[in-house]
Amino acid sequence: MPVLQYKCTACGKHFEELVAKYDDPVRCPACGGECVRDWSGEMYSATGKKSSRCSGNCKTCGGCH
Repeated sequence: MPVLQYKCTACGKHFEELVAKYDDPVRCPACGGECVRDWSGEMYSATGKKSSRCSGNCKTCGGCH
């Protein structure tokens, strides 16, 4: 289960969320508003090391290495 970064479209809050799948809907913990993925942060592999090849877009990813 990945920990992904999100941004609330209503209040602008940035936060991380543990999700079962990358496309699961997420609500803001502050206001309950709809959220979108935030691609601005660092990407790490499943081992906790920085991933040199990761674009952050799980839809096009071949897996973390």
